[in-house]
Amino acid sequence: MLKKLNDGLHDLRLDAGLPSARSIRDRIGKDAQDYWIVNHQAVLDTFQRPGLPKLGRLELIVAVLSEDAGRDDPEGEVRRFKGLWKQAYDETVAQASVQPPTDAAASGVGDEARTPTQDVGETHQQGTSAEEEPPPDLDEAAARVDYAEESLKGLIINAAQALWDDKDALRVFLGVVRRGEGFVKMADAVGESRPANATFYGVESREFEVTPSPARHELVMLHRFLRKHRVKRQWSFTYLGEKTGVPSDDWIRWYTHDELPTREAVVAFSHVAHLTVEDHVLLLGLWEAAHEALKAQRCFEDLPERISFDEAWSMRDPATPALWALAGVTGEEQRAYGPDLATGTAPAFIVAGPPGSGRSTALLNISRALLAAHARVVLVAPKASPLREVADQGGVVDCFVRDDLSTAELEAPLSSASPEEPVVVVMDDAEVLDKCDAGRLLKSVVQHGFEEGTALVVGCREDKLPFGLG
Repeated sequence: MLKKLNDGLHDLRLDAGLPSARSIRDRIGKDAQDYWIVNHQAVLDTFQRPGLPKLGRLELIVAVLSEDAGRDDPEGEVRRFKGLWKQAYDETVAQASVQPPTDAAASGVGDEARTPTQDVGETHQQGTSAEEEPPPDLDEAAARVDYAEESLKGLIINAAQALWDDKDALRVFLGVVRRGEGFVKMADAVGESRPANATFYGVESREFEVTPSPARHELVMLHRFLRKHRVKRQWSFTYLGEKTGVPSDDWIRWYTHDELPTREAVVAFSHVAHLTVEDHVLLLGLWEAAHEALKAQRCFEDLPERISFDEAWSMRDPATPALWALAGVTGEEQRAYGPDLATGTAPAFIVAGPPGSGRSTALLNISRALLAAHARVVLVAPKASPLREVADQGGVVDCFVRDDLSTAELEAPLSSASPEEPVVVVMDDAEVLDKCDAGRLLKSVVQHGFEEGTALVVGCREDKLPFGLG
């Protein structure tokens, strides 16, 4: 029965797409003290060790894998594995009754016997403490793992990883694997999605790390706050569901999946926990921060990987004024955005970042946008810059490429500026010209540009804002 339990776990993992131990650990989450409820080594032990795993740990792992596998009734899967565990446990106890156990074994059996009646929250705490030895399998011959077969499974998975980018070679390899009795299901699983490393099958390798969500920090802070108050009051999820009117299944899902609870659920939690005004405000603030972070994440996920200037330019509002500059594209509504240099607190815009961060490309797109809107532009590029590529386009009044710039040189192109026919200075690597003679004139553009029909766009390092612009 113990072997049947272990085989069932491996089959469930196959159906779930072969997630890594760390992936399963991350899905289960952390406890109130910010420790992993089940660390990744404990996940591996559940699959690999010949003895009986802890019941609470088994339930959490099965719940995660059942959802990933798309099972219609994840709770039913948990109950099925719980039944297998109890049968394996009964066999262990029956065998121990006819063969005197060691003191350590007796202690282990007693610990496991208490596990089925524990609350889920208490089981979580066990997952973070030092691991106790499970009761030994006294009939190891019946449940002995075929390590040659397990190693072969590991080699198949590692080979599929290595061949993943060569689809023809992968197809031929998996065709050979499918000829082996009992390996068809594994071949199908590793052919659908790139598998994690094969540590589940006793083959040592580095785990595949899943990139955390950009909104994970905000979610962790919110979940940590909820866990602290839930554990403090020793509430089970069933009790929490009854008191808040939010199904316990929802609380469990939010708890283990790094998902954002609904605002109504958070407010209900605050009321039933009788939080102070300060804690209530803090809780809602944490929820708002997580909600905004997830919203921003979805916007980024919707953005195209590459977009041309013409595509981005077509997303602008046709009524945008001549001094509106294209700075980027938002993902939520797929529209262009950027500053209007004719409005705001100053007729200036700064593109800051370290070398190689893309600021010169941003300046190039801003220049193209201004020229496309029939504004006139003065380019300043003391170092090699993409700005020089548009120096000969119509609308470019002048282009300065030396590492010095005099007031007289800059005054000439700016003298023809007016609110009706503005002139914009677009400058790359501005920190190089910080001490140039024209610095005072550039500062004057920022102070009086609205009246004179001039504006300034500067690209520089974030720690080197030039000309005393402040």
